[in-house]
Amino acid sequence: MRKVNLKNIEERVRQSPKEKFGRRMKEISVALGRDPESLDLTKRHPFDLTLVRIPKGKTLCPYHSHSAESELYLVVSGKGSIRDKDGSTIVTAGDAFFFGPGEAHQLANAGEEDFVYYVIADNPRGDSCYYPDSGKFAVMKEGSAEVIVKGTEVDYFEGEE
Repeated sequence: MRKVNLKNIEERVRQSPKEKFGRRMKEISVALGRDPESLDLTKRHPFDLTLVRIPKGKTLCPYHSHSAESELYLVVSGKGSIRDKDGSTIVTAGDAFFFGPGEAHQLANAGEEDFVYYVIADNPRGDSCYYPDSGKFAVMKEGSAEVIVKGTEVDYFEGEE
């Protein structure tokens, strides 16, 4: 059995340059030995579990959808505003919600205290993100992490023949 305690997992902080976006994460699956780059499912794990805290006044990240990833959320504390195609919904402790591939979403703190939740994701290899508000894509590039691209629509065969 692999076992960790949340108090022993380092909290990773990510914040945008102008501080609109921000979060603190404890990557529980990684602490349990998950290797996100492995093709071996015993090392990769079939899902990923993370504890996330969004500070007061912050949004997790831009409005986006995943091409292949599914995410299941369980709110622990605080108050969040969840944006999707139908608008925004307030969630609080005990609420659970789900987004599948192609379902755009955005999480923000809507309260006075940290908005805290667990997210379980299947993190399939080759997943990409689309950002509807800006028209950008986050894609994986061989040999590196993700790259952000913004382009114009072209014909499928352009530059191929």
